[in-house]
Amino acid sequence: MRYISLIFVPALLFLAGCSSSTPKKEARIFSAGEKAAVGDLNYAVVDTQFANVLGTDPATQRTPKDRFVMVQIAVSNAGNKDSAIPVMTLVDDAGQTYSELADGTGVARWLGVIRKVGPTQTEQGVVLFDAPAKHFRLRLTDELDDDTSIDMPLSFIHEQMRDMTAAPPDSNVIAVPKK
Repeated sequence: MRYISLIFVPALLFLAGCSSSTPKKEARIFSAGEKAAVGDLNYAVVDTQFANVLGTDPATQRTPKDRFVMVQIAVSNAGNKDSAIPVMTLVDDAGQTYSELADGTGVARWLGVIRKVGPTQTEQGVVLFDAPAKHFRLRLTDELDDDTSIDMPLSFIHEQMRDMTAAPPDSNVIAVPKK
């Protein structure tokens, strides 16, 4: 009996050390404006804008469920052959994901759904999402690959600028002549 336990216990310890758990994926998060490399492709977030509607014609305006999030990106190919630019995903701080919209109607310079970049070339354009206004990271890889993302701080600077230019002049302000 003692010999069986001397063989059985080490065998169990060996098998426990050889567990079949999947290896943990590496998470790489880059800052907005910084180049994020994924294989031969280098990504950079150039700008982010939020919009409540797309288009100016009331008959064809599009409204989102939450808000339209327009992410202007630049994707460079450091390789020597054409590379497909994969679908991207927004991920909020709670882990909720938001997929790219397949319809870019009303978005200037929309990158499209099927897209590629030639060798030593750069493609720039906008990817479109419908998501609430909050802090996100733009995930550049799918769930099967290592998690590579670009952090996108929440900013409403474009909305503030639109509000300032669209505001009617204040009729209660008295003009004071300059001396």
